[in-house]
Amino acid sequence: MKFLRSGKVKDIYELDDGNLLFHFSDRVSAFDVKFSTLIPRKGEILCKFAEFWFKKIQTPNHYIRTETKDKMIVKKMEMIPIECVVRGYFYGSFIQRWKEGQITIPKNTDTRIAAKMQEPVFDPTTKSETHDLPITKNIALARNLVSTKEFDWLEENSIDIYKNMSKIAEKAGFILADLKLEFGKLSGEILLGDSIGPDEYRMWSKDTYQVGKTQESFDKQLLRDWLAARGFQKRFEENRNVGKDPIAPELPSELSQEMSTRYITAYERITGQTF
Repeated sequence: MKFLRSGKVKDIYELDDGNLLFHFSDRVSAFDVKFSTLIPRKGEILCKFAEFWFKKIQTPNHYIRTETKDKMIVKKMEMIPIECVVRGYFYGSFIQRWKEGQITIPKNTDTRIAAKMQEPVFDPTTKSETHDLPITKNIALARNLVSTKEFDWLEENSIDIYKNMSKIAEKAGFILADLKLEFGKLSGEILLGDSIGPDEYRMWSKDTYQVGKTQESFDKQLLRDWLAARGFQKRFEENRNVGKDPIAPELPSELSQEMSTRYITAYERITGQTF
Protein backbone atom coordinates (compact mmCIF):
# COMPACT_ATOMS: atom_id res chain seq x y z
CA MET A 1 0.00 0.00 0.00
CA LYS A 2 1.34 3.39 -1.04
CA PHE A 3 0.39 6.69 0.61
CA LEU A 4 -0.69 9.21 -2.03
CA ARG A 5 -1.92 12.32 -0.23
CA SER A 6 -3.69 13.76 2.75
CA GLY A 7 -6.68 15.95 1.88
CA LYS A 8 -8.78 18.28 3.98
CA VAL A 9 -10.69 15.37 5.47
CA LYS A 10 -9.44 12.02 4.20
CA ASP A 11 -6.13 10.27 3.55
CA ILE A 12 -5.74 8.37 0.28
CA TYR A 13 -3.63 5.29 -0.39
CA GLU A 14 -3.03 3.25 -3.54
CA LEU A 15 -3.35 -0.51 -3.07
CA ASP A 16 -1.25 -3.17 -4.76
CA ASP A 17 -4.15 -4.03 -7.10
CA GLY A 18 -4.39 -0.42 -8.33
CA ASN A 19 -7.52 0.50 -6.39
CA LEU A 20 -7.60 3.27 -3.79
CA LEU A 21 -8.24 3.20 -0.08
CA PHE A 22 -9.98 6.19 1.49
CA HIS A 23 -9.32 6.68 5.21
CA PHE A 24 -11.93 9.12 6.51
CA SER A 25 -10.59 11.17 9.41
CA ASP A 26 -12.25 13.23 12.14
CA ARG A 27 -10.72 16.39 10.66
CA VAL A 28 -12.91 19.26 9.58
CA SER A 29 -12.48 22.23 7.23
CA ALA A 30 -14.55 25.31 6.45
CA PHE A 31 -13.99 28.22 4.07
CA ASP A 32 -11.11 26.11 2.70
CA VAL A 33 -9.31 26.25 6.05
CA LYS A 34 -8.29 23.12 7.97
CA PHE A 35 -8.85 22.99 11.73
CA SER A 36 -6.82 21.13 14.33
CA THR A 37 -9.92 20.45 16.45
CA LEU A 38 -11.38 17.02 15.66
CA ILE A 39 -15.08 16.15 15.38
CA PRO A 40 -15.79 12.95 17.36
CA ARG A 41 -16.60 9.94 15.15
CA LYS A 42 -16.85 12.12 12.05
CA GLY A 43 -14.72 9.75 9.99
CA GLU A 44 -17.08 6.86 10.71
CA ILE A 45 -20.12 8.91 9.77
CA LEU A 46 -18.58 10.10 6.51
CA CYS A 47 -17.64 6.55 5.55
CA LYS A 48 -21.09 5.18 6.38
CA PHE A 49 -22.89 8.02 4.60
CA ALA A 50 -20.73 7.60 1.48
CA GLU A 51 -21.50 3.88 1.36
CA PHE A 52 -25.23 4.54 1.81
CA TRP A 53 -25.47 7.18 -0.92
CA PHE A 54 -23.34 5.28 -3.43
CA LYS A 55 -25.58 2.24 -3.05
CA LYS A 56 -28.87 4.14 -2.77
CA ILE A 57 -28.83 6.53 -5.71
CA GLN A 58 -27.74 3.87 -8.22
CA THR A 59 -25.57 6.23 -10.26
CA PRO A 60 -22.51 4.41 -11.70
CA ASN A 61 -19.70 5.19 -9.26
CA HIS A 62 -16.26 4.13 -8.06
CA TYR A 63 -17.34 2.43 -4.80
CA ILE A 64 -16.11 -1.16 -4.33
CA ARG A 65 -16.56 -2.00 -0.66
CA THR A 66 -16.26 -0.72 2.89
CA GLU A 67 -13.16 -2.12 4.56
CA THR A 68 -13.56 -0.95 8.19
CA LYS A 69 -15.68 1.58 10.07
CA ASP A 70 -13.75 4.51 8.55
CA LYS A 71 -12.05 2.99 5.48
CA MET A 72 -13.44 2.43 1.99
CA ILE A 73 -11.98 0.90 -1.18
CA VAL A 74 -12.80 2.56 -4.50
CA LYS A 75 -11.73 2.34 -8.12
CA LYS A 76 -8.91 4.62 -9.17
CA MET A 77 -10.02 7.12 -11.79
CA GLU A 78 -8.76 10.13 -13.67
CA MET A 79 -10.65 12.80 -11.75
CA ILE A 80 -12.35 15.60 -13.68
CA PRO A 81 -10.94 18.91 -12.33
CA ILE A 82 -14.35 20.44 -11.61
CA GLU A 83 -16.48 20.32 -8.47
CA CYS A 84 -20.10 19.97 -9.54
CA VAL A 85 -22.21 22.09 -7.21
CA VAL A 86 -26.01 22.05 -7.43
CA ARG A 87 -27.97 24.70 -5.55
CA GLY A 88 -31.63 24.18 -4.77
CA TYR A 89 -32.02 27.10 -2.35
CA PHE A 90 -30.90 30.72 -2.25
CA TYR A 91 -28.25 30.52 0.44
CA GLY A 92 -24.59 30.88 1.37
CA SER A 93 -22.01 32.39 -0.97
CA PHE A 94 -24.52 32.25 -3.83
CA ILE A 95 -26.34 35.24 -2.29
CA GLN A 96 -23.21 37.38 -2.00
CA ARG A 97 -22.12 36.58 -5.55
CA TRP A 98 -25.57 37.59 -6.81
CA LYS A 99 -25.41 40.88 -4.87
CA GLU A 100 -22.00 41.60 -6.36
CA GLY A 101 -23.32 40.97 -9.89
CA GLN A 102 -21.16 37.90 -10.48
CA ILE A 103 -24.17 35.74 -11.38
CA THR A 104 -27.61 36.31 -12.85
CA ILE A 105 -30.84 34.61 -11.83
CA PRO A 106 -34.40 34.69 -13.28
CA LYS A 107 -36.22 37.95 -12.55
CA ASN A 108 -38.99 36.32 -10.55
CA THR A 109 -36.61 34.41 -8.25
CA ASP A 110 -37.38 34.76 -4.53
CA THR A 111 -34.21 36.37 -3.16
CA ARG A 112 -34.98 35.97 0.51
CA ILE A 113 -32.37 33.93 2.34
CA ALA A 114 -33.11 30.18 2.21
CA ALA A 115 -35.87 30.56 -0.41
CA LYS A 116 -36.30 27.62 -2.74
CA MET A 117 -35.06 28.15 -6.29
CA GLN A 118 -37.52 27.60 -9.12
CA GLU A 119 -35.22 24.90 -10.46
CA PRO A 120 -31.90 23.56 -9.16
CA VAL A 121 -28.95 25.55 -10.48
CA PHE A 122 -25.68 24.00 -11.65
CA ASP A 123 -22.93 26.16 -10.13
CA PRO A 124 -19.55 24.42 -10.61
CA THR A 125 -16.21 25.47 -9.15
CA THR A 126 -12.56 24.76 -9.73
CA LYS A 127 -11.11 21.86 -7.77
CA SER A 128 -8.36 22.87 -5.39
CA GLU A 129 -6.81 21.75 -2.10
CA THR A 130 -6.55 25.41 -1.10
CA HIS A 131 -9.43 27.56 -2.35
CA ASP A 132 -12.17 26.60 -4.84
CA LEU A 133 -13.45 29.32 -7.18
CA PRO A 134 -16.75 29.50 -9.16
CA ILE A 135 -16.34 28.67 -12.84
CA THR A 136 -18.57 29.15 -15.87
CA LYS A 137 -19.04 26.80 -18.78
CA ASN A 138 -17.11 29.14 -21.08
CA ILE A 139 -14.15 29.26 -18.71
CA ALA A 140 -14.18 25.48 -18.21
CA LEU A 141 -14.07 24.99 -21.97
CA ALA A 142 -11.42 27.67 -22.53
CA ARG A 143 -9.16 25.99 -19.97
CA ASN A 144 -9.75 22.59 -21.59
CA LEU A 145 -10.98 21.18 -18.28
CA VAL A 146 -13.80 19.33 -20.07
CA SER A 147 -15.40 19.14 -23.50
CA THR A 148 -18.80 20.67 -24.27
CA LYS A 149 -20.37 17.22 -24.21
CA GLU A 150 -18.77 16.39 -20.86
CA PHE A 151 -19.84 19.68 -19.27
CA ASP A 152 -23.43 19.16 -20.39
CA TRP A 153 -23.33 15.58 -19.09
CA LEU A 154 -22.01 16.73 -15.71
CA GLU A 155 -24.70 19.40 -15.43
CA GLU A 156 -27.57 17.08 -16.31
CA ASN A 157 -26.44 14.19 -14.13
CA SER A 158 -25.50 16.36 -11.15
CA ILE A 159 -28.98 17.89 -11.11
CA ASP A 160 -30.58 14.44 -11.46
CA ILE A 161 -28.56 13.14 -8.50
CA TYR A 162 -29.51 16.20 -6.45
CA LYS A 163 -33.21 15.65 -7.16
CA ASN A 164 -32.94 11.96 -6.30
CA MET A 165 -31.15 12.62 -3.03
CA SER A 166 -33.59 15.42 -2.19
CA LYS A 167 -36.52 12.99 -2.35
CA ILE A 168 -34.76 10.57 -0.01
CA ALA A 169 -33.84 13.35 2.43
CA GLU A 170 -37.38 14.77 2.37
CA LYS A 171 -38.87 11.43 3.42
CA ALA A 172 -36.60 11.56 6.48
CA GLY A 173 -37.68 15.09 7.38
CA PHE A 174 -34.80 17.00 5.81
CA ILE A 175 -34.28 19.57 3.07
CA LEU A 176 -31.24 19.11 0.84
CA ALA A 177 -30.30 22.72 0.16
CA ASP A 178 -27.28 22.11 -2.05
CA LEU A 179 -24.82 19.43 -3.04
CA LYS A 180 -21.21 19.07 -4.22
CA LEU A 181 -20.28 16.13 -6.41
CA GLU A 182 -17.09 14.96 -8.10
CA PHE A 183 -16.69 12.71 -11.12
CA GLY A 184 -13.88 10.85 -12.80
CA LYS A 185 -13.16 8.83 -15.94
CA LEU A 186 -12.43 5.12 -16.10
CA SER A 187 -12.11 3.23 -19.38
CA GLY A 188 -13.92 6.01 -21.21
CA GLU A 189 -16.87 6.10 -18.80
CA ILE A 190 -17.68 8.95 -16.41
CA LEU A 191 -18.31 7.72 -12.87
CA LEU A 192 -19.42 9.43 -9.69
CA GLY A 193 -16.44 9.63 -7.35
CA ASP A 194 -14.97 11.06 -4.17
CA SER A 195 -17.46 10.96 -1.27
CA ILE A 196 -21.01 12.02 -0.46
CA GLY A 197 -21.94 13.13 3.05
CA PRO A 198 -22.35 16.08 5.44
CA ASP A 199 -19.13 17.66 4.13
CA GLU A 200 -20.56 17.70 0.60
CA TYR A 201 -24.00 19.22 1.18
CA ARG A 202 -26.18 21.51 3.26
CA MET A 203 -29.06 19.73 4.94
CA TRP A 204 -31.79 21.42 6.98
CA SER A 205 -34.56 20.22 9.25
CA LYS A 206 -38.00 20.51 7.61
CA ASP A 207 -39.60 21.09 11.01
CA THR A 208 -37.68 24.31 11.66
CA TYR A 209 -37.28 25.53 8.06
CA GLN A 210 -38.35 29.12 7.56
CA VAL A 211 -37.60 31.39 4.60
CA GLY A 212 -35.71 34.54 5.52
CA LYS A 213 -33.72 33.03 8.38
CA THR A 214 -30.52 31.10 9.02
CA GLN A 215 -31.46 27.43 9.01
CA GLU A 216 -30.88 24.66 11.54
CA SER A 217 -28.23 22.62 9.74
CA PHE A 218 -27.21 18.98 9.96
CA ASP A 219 -23.89 19.45 8.18
CA LYS A 220 -20.78 21.56 8.68
CA GLN A 221 -22.76 24.77 8.09
CA LEU A 222 -22.95 24.89 11.87
CA LEU A 223 -19.20 25.50 11.87
CA ARG A 224 -19.41 28.07 9.06
CA ASP A 225 -22.07 30.02 10.96
CA TRP A 226 -19.98 29.95 14.15
CA LEU A 227 -16.95 31.27 12.29
CA ALA A 228 -18.86 33.96 10.38
CA ALA A 229 -20.54 35.24 13.55
CA ARG A 230 -17.11 35.78 15.13
CA GLY A 231 -15.51 37.47 12.16
CA PHE A 232 -13.27 34.59 11.13
CA GLN A 233 -14.69 34.25 7.60
CA LYS A 234 -13.85 37.88 6.88
CA ARG A 235 -10.41 37.46 8.45
CA PHE A 236 -9.69 34.40 6.29
CA GLU A 237 -10.60 36.35 3.14
CA GLU A 238 -8.48 39.34 4.17
CA ASN A 239 -5.48 37.07 4.78
CA ARG A 240 -5.82 35.48 1.35
CA ASN A 241 -6.11 38.89 -0.32
CA VAL A 242 -2.67 39.85 1.00
CA GLY A 243 -1.11 36.47 0.26
CA LYS A 244 -1.19 35.06 3.78
CA ASP A 245 -2.42 31.62 4.81
CA PRO A 246 -5.50 31.86 7.06
CA ILE A 247 -4.93 30.70 10.64
CA ALA A 248 -7.63 28.42 12.03
CA PRO A 249 -8.82 29.03 15.60
CA GLU A 250 -9.35 26.29 18.16
CA LEU A 251 -12.98 25.20 18.24
CA PRO A 252 -14.89 24.85 21.52
CA SER A 253 -15.65 21.30 22.60
CA GLU A 254 -19.39 21.97 22.74
CA LEU A 255 -19.36 22.97 19.06
CA SER A 256 -17.43 19.89 17.92
CA GLN A 257 -19.69 17.63 19.99
CA GLU A 258 -22.86 19.26 18.61
CA MET A 259 -21.59 18.75 15.06
CA SER A 260 -20.96 15.09 15.81
CA THR A 261 -24.43 14.69 17.29
CA ARG A 262 -26.13 16.28 14.29
CA TYR A 263 -24.14 14.16 11.82
CA ILE A 264 -25.20 11.02 13.66
CA THR A 265 -28.82 12.15 13.91
CA ALA A 266 -29.00 12.81 10.17
CA TYR A 267 -27.43 9.44 9.37
CA GLU A 268 -29.87 7.50 11.55
CA ARG A 269 -32.95 9.32 10.25
CA ILE A 270 -32.01 9.09 6.57
CA THR A 271 -30.74 5.51 6.55
CA GLY A 272 -33.05 4.08 9.20
CA GLN A 273 -30.00 2.43 10.77
CA THR A 274 -28.64 2.84 14.28
CA PHE A 275 -25.14 4.27 14.36
